Amino acid sequence: MVWNLKFSSNAERTLEKLDRQIKRRIIEYFEKSVLTLENPRQKAEQLEGKLYSNFWKFRVGDYRLIDRIIDSELTILVVKLGHRSSIYHRNSLPNEMN
Repeated sequence: MVWNLKFSSNAERTLEKLDRQIKRRIIEYFEKSVLTLENPRQKAEQLEGKLYSNFWKFRVGDYRLIDRIIDSELTILVVKLGHRSSIYHRNSLPNEMN
């Protein structure tokens, strides 16, 4: 089973701004460790709280990727990514998470 990796427009803009090595590390992590799994939740951690229970986080070094896992489409949709020091600030969460 092969999963697809997609980025929201905000997450894609953030990814493009990252250093080339960090960007490559994130993409390689998903290609080698996540997308080939039968269940990508094995590598993720579910977020807590009523508002966030449908979201999962992947950790890649000091970066966090907040995702929706869409089983019916075999898609992992990255809705937000950022450094661990700032990713969880409430005012920085995307609209679909507020």
